[in-house]
Amino acid sequence: MTVTSEQRFGEFVVVRRHEGQDHVAELVLDRPKAMNAVSTDMARSIAAACDALGADRDVRATVLTSSHERAFCVGADLKERNSFSDADLVRQRPTARAAYTGVLELPMPVIAAVHGFALGGGFELALACDVIVADATAVVGLPEVSVGVIPGGGGTQLLPRRVGAARAAELVFSARRVEAAEARELGLVDELVEAGRDREEALALGARIAVNSPVGLRAAKKALRLGQGLDLRAGLEVEDAAWRSVAFSGDRAEGVAAFNEKRRPDWPGE
Repeated sequence: MTVTSEQRFGEFVVVRRHEGQDHVAELVLDRPKAMNAVSTDMARSIAAACDALGADRDVRATVLTSSHERAFCVGADLKERNSFSDADLVRQRPTARAAYTGVLELPMPVIAAVHGFALGGGFELALACDVIVADATAVVGLPEVSVGVIPGGGGTQLLPRRVGAARAAELVFSARRVEAAEARELGLVDELVEAGRDREEALALGARIAVNSPVGLRAAKKALRLGQGLDLRAGLEVEDAAWRSVAFSGDRAEGVAAFNEKRRPDWPGE
């Protein structure tokens, strides 16, 4: 796949665009020497990249990938953390949180391409995405209690929304690692593909998503996210508000016209 543009955020994060996938952005975790352990600098770069992607109305889908052949991300940089004073840890916390919320709050659909280890904060980055595509080598888990902390990148809130409270509790309390087949069975990942094909399949899914209305995609994601945890009546009100935000858009008019004229839509994106 030919890279047509590349923008680096700090030393450890890259955003790429590919030939033939004009509306799909690849957000690459690129700290291979540390298996993508999230340092302060890397967290800052993830947040900056997400800010840029969120403001880019041309991006209809984002795919979160890794440049390391044996790991998606092994979580927080514990070597760096070992050097922190209590005051350092307090100061670093907003920077760390901004990385995870940056991915979580991206306005377009986001797909994680997971292979190898996705542990702790690494799995939390994947959980912040809308869909997780994992290959057969994937090993996921939230082992934070084994080092005296708790999942702090959204894991205690995102995991139960995926697998239910009791299953999430078992996984968090046991700190166990889950291999690919069981992860798919439990719903920790959404699609399981052959070893080495996670990135390819995730980018292909991104391309299938990106042919659709950018206005519709962002509104649908907002409705899905805001409606989680609400009772049905409140959730339907969230959906109605999202519908009203797109019903009179240029994309809606173009979509209806293209359907009736039996042609591919040329989305205005507004």
